[in-house]
Formats: sequence, structure tokens, C-alpha cells
Amino acid sequence: MPDSSFFAEMALELHAEATMADTLARIVEFAQQALACDQAGILLVHSRSRLETMLATNDAVERSHDLQRKLDEGPCLDAIEGDPVYVSGDVEADGRWPRWGAEVAPLGLRSVISVRLASQNRRYGSLNLYSHRTHAWEDGDVDVARVFARHASVAVATSHQEDGLKVAADTRNLIGQAQGILMERFDIDADRAFAVLSRVSQQRNIKLRSLAEDLVANRADAELFKLPG
Repeated sequence: MPDSSFFAEMALELHAEATMADTLARIVEFAQQALACDQAGILLVHSRSRLETMLATNDAVERSHDLQRKLDEGPCLDAIEGDPVYVSGDVEADGRWPRWGAEVAPLGLRSVISVRLASQNRRYGSLNLYSHRTHAWEDGDVDVARVFARHASVAVATSHQEDGLKVAADTRNLIGQAQGILMERFDIDADRAFAVLSRVSQQRNIKLRSLAEDLVANRADAELFKLPG
């Protein structure tokens, strides 16, 4: 099991990464150093019907995730919906996922640890660590995997929050720019401009953000807006 200096170095390096993707890639690198982990993947859940492989160290891991979606069974899925951690020392002989295990073992993925990625309020996906050997895991490996999963959870949660704030800010800016165009073109105030945008959005069944974005990109379209009487 890695000592405290390993985790201290890891925390510093992860904090220095600029994006979620970079952070997750570094987490996987550290996991491969710390455990008998030959390959790894991160599966994110966007909705009950949409799962995304955010990271896969090789094609076998990508295939493993695809098979779980197709067969609706496997440790990576169960870690999201069931218990927080699933461990198998021999996926081919594991009766919990017979169809998935039979197909993934020939790909060279023989042992797996899957750990949930989550915050207090949301489940984001799973961190999945694989070994090419059966019965690869040693005492303490699951605890180490949990540490990596906590770091990955923080990275994903922070990214979701920052992305949400950025989208909200971008939307406000776009709508403000679109209001400015209408105010200048038709000599109206901000409230009247927003009313026009809202009316056209409803009439055309277009989201307000999309309408504003189109107006900002194509200023000549402002002439197509009919002011309410």
C-alpha cells in the first residue's frame, strides 16, 4: 500500500491540473502505480439511459463498458446503482455477471474493482480498475481504490459545478447582447427588448438562449422581429 508521501504528491499534482479530463487521467496514472492495476476506465452517468466512457486506458476497457451497457450487467454499472464498491478476482467465474464476464475475460481483463463516483447529493459514475491477472488484489487495495475514487469524485463534481456556472453566465451574456441589438435597432428599452425576445421564442418554439445566440451571430435578422403593438 502506498505511503503518505505518495498521496501527498498525488494531491498536489491533481490540484495543479487545469481540466477535469486531465485530472481524471492523472488519477488513473496514480492508480496504475499504486495497485496491481493494468488498465482503468471511468464511466459517467448523464441519465438513466445515457452513460459515457469518460476515460479508458485501452480498447478492452472501452469494450468492457460497452458490453455492460449492452447486457445491462457488470460491476461498473452496479457500483453506480447498487453498493458503492464491487470487487472480483476472476470475472469469468463470477456468477454475478455471467454474460459480461464470459465476454470480457478473453479481452485480458480478469480482475476488477469498481468504485462509485459521487458527492453527497449526486451519483456521477464509477472508477473501474482492472488487472490482467486473476486474484490480483491484495489487502488494502480496495481502500486505496476508494481514495482514488474520492479524488475523481471531487474532480467531476467541481467540473459539473463550474460548467453549470459557465453555461449560466454565457446565457446571461448572450441574452444581454441580443437585448442590446434590439434596443439599438428599434430604440426600445431593455424590458421591451426582453419581452420581444420572449415572444419570438414562444412563437417559434426556440429556446431563449438559442434565439439570442442566433441574433448575436446574425444581426441582420433583427429586422425580422416584429414589435408587439
